Amino acid sequence: MPFVLSRLSGCNLSKRSCEALSSVLRSHSCSLTHLDLSNNDLKDSGVKILSDGLKSPGCRLDTLRSGLSGCNLSDRSCEALSSVLRSQSCSLTHLDLSNNDLKDSGVKILSDGLKSPGCRLDTLRLSGCNLSDRSCEALSSVLRSQSCSLTHLDLSNNDLKDSGVKILSDGLKSPGCRLDTLRSGFNTEHNTSFQCLSASCSLTHLDLSNNDLKDSGVKILSDGLKSPGCRLDTLRLSGCNLSDRSCEALSSVLTSQSCSLTHLDLSNNDLKDSGVKILSDGLKSPGCRLDTLRSGGCLFLLVKSHAFPDSEGCSSLVSALQSNPSHLRLLDLSYNHPGASGQELCALVEDPHWRLDTVRYGLS
Repeated sequence: MPFVLSRLSGCNLSKRSCEALSSVLRSHSCSLTHLDLSNNDLKDSGVKILSDGLKSPGCRLDTLRSGLSGCNLSDRSCEALSSVLRSQSCSLTHLDLSNNDLKDSGVKILSDGLKSPGCRLDTLRLSGCNLSDRSCEALSSVLRSQSCSLTHLDLSNNDLKDSGVKILSDGLKSPGCRLDTLRSGFNTEHNTSFQCLSASCSLTHLDLSNNDLKDSGVKILSDGLKSPGCRLDTLRLSGCNLSDRSCEALSSVLTSQSCSLTHLDLSNNDLKDSGVKILSDGLKSPGCRLDTLRSGGCLFLLVKSHAFPDSEGCSSLVSALQSNPSHLRLLDLSYNHPGASGQELCALVEDPHWRLDTVRYGLS
């Protein structure tokens, strides 16, 4: 029976532990499939030792999910791991190297392994690895490779810049690209590449959370979302410094006949009641397919009061749901000001004519 080992995170391990684990992985009787070594000081020397076990013909390990995150690794570890990925006996499908100082040089080395015909990796996490737009050149080449099996790529918390996104988009538009989920980090002033990114044909999930996109970035992104070739069904824009002006662009997307969005996360942005009211116009559209909307912490009120007579967040949402009751299933209004209207929205869950089955509000 396969054995899952996931409790070695933050256990004060060093390269000496890797010697023992490598021996385990080389054993024909070992049935280990998942391993988590995150937040240990393994260093490059530890990963080199561990790699010998990962290349063993008897090794069944397929997931290093969170496995090597925060292990004080550099680009030298990528040499050993690239060798593992090129190995015909390697069974790895998930690899997490987040929060290590791999730099662009490390990603370039790792990319050689990712393009290997025998590489089975479908999920790669490189969040917070001190990468720049130069890493995007190597990764774009990987995505264009016929042998690449990647479907999930996490590049969040890296300074890729606008130029990096453009380069990455070229790989995403490649006919052979299988990537459907991208988490990415930007530090850009112009946002000119977002349209290309959202219109990239293979993507179905795009997470741009905690980037300073501003309203200008969302406007450009929206043009790509309305493209007939766009397949994106999940868009996460949490904490992107957006205002009610972004809701105008997104409402236009929701009314577009070509829009395929089903999940939208706008939480932790300053949308206010005016933004929610604008967004509700899109939700009313007969062509809107959205079934999940997250707008927690967006600083709007769900009930009118003497102090806030112009608060129309709740009434706009209720009106939108009444106009188009057949799609929205989950509505997250956490960390806003619910008042009595929060309970009224929850009551709508019981209405058999509405598809809505979950409403979150208050401090939930």
